Amino acid sequence: ISDTRLISVEQYYIPWQIEVFSNNKKVFSHTLNFEGQPVCITYTEDTLGDMLVSLPFIREFKKIHRCELSICVQDIYRELVSSLYPDIPQREWIDFKTYATYSLRMIRSPFPGMDVRNMPMELNAGIQLGINYLPPKADFKPTEPPVTNDPYVCIAVQASANRKAWRWSGGWDVVVNYLKSLGYRVFCIDKNSWANNDGATVIMPEGAEDFTGDHSLIERANMLYHAQFFIGLGSGLAWLADAVACPVVLIAGFSQDWCEFYTPYRVANRFVCNGCFNDIRVNFLSKEKRCPYHQDTPRELECQKKISPRMVINAIERLIIDRGLLPPALA
Repeated sequence: ISDTRLISVEQYYIPWQIEVFSNNKKVFSHTLNFEGQPVCITYTEDTLGDMLVSLPFIREFKKIHRCELSICVQDIYRELVSSLYPDIPQREWIDFKTYATYSLRMIRSPFPGMDVRNMPMELNAGIQLGINYLPPKADFKPTEPPVTNDPYVCIAVQASANRKAWRWSGGWDVVVNYLKSLGYRVFCIDKNSWANNDGATVIMPEGAEDFTGDHSLIERANMLYHAQFFIGLGSGLAWLADAVACPVVLIAGFSQDWCEFYTPYRVANRFVCNGCFNDIRVNFLSKEKRCPYHQDTPRELECQKKISPRMVINAIERLIIDRGLLPPALA
């Protein structure tokens, strides 16, 4: 504590009441009250999904406490955040006029003794901000027309870690060929057409159209908004698709069904080893461990290897029926 600033080691919301005594006499008392006060919430990490899942709670925090809320995000997120939440001002730094600040993080436990892997990722930011329910998501308004008038599907085959990749040999080629047989154009929207991660190389399916490259997030958001649906992994682009109301087929056996956002078209094989991402006994910060239980054995990463193309196609077929879509080849 100084003459102007109180800094707490607890980085989550606490309804503080502060009292200061001098010679057994109370000389100052203050109860936390955000109403009408400038409050800033920062998110400085480079994980797209974690940032997107935090935004609805930030807007809800402003609504609950009736404060003058602003946010700090990295430059690459600014345009997307402005489009999703135009009612929340952005700033580049925090000044001393700010009444309170919170720095959201997804990689740490929100409370002592609590592990983030024991809860849905969607709730983590809310718990840090004292909100224990899911607020409504933003209503995304596209800023650009579709890149084509042809019905298309977006896919993303890359992920931040090899354990997230779909590892059925030739699986993506089978799915892409199936989608093209229905008359859909298939756009791969990964940043790179190939990547080497954790000792494995993942390449864009040969039959997909190459829309990879260093595009802005708002460009990706527009492409996903106009797409029939998205097929991907537990990565940032899946969270972006969900944020702009694009139906998602999520191929994710390494985590539990409740971990990411809800989609009825999640594909996982629960008859093999799975869900280790949510096992608090696993140290995922270790770069040496691609597969915590079966590394260097025939069962390594079987959670992602044992998801067949037929399982993915079944999910696609359910989505098409549920959404009342008419594939171009059947029109």
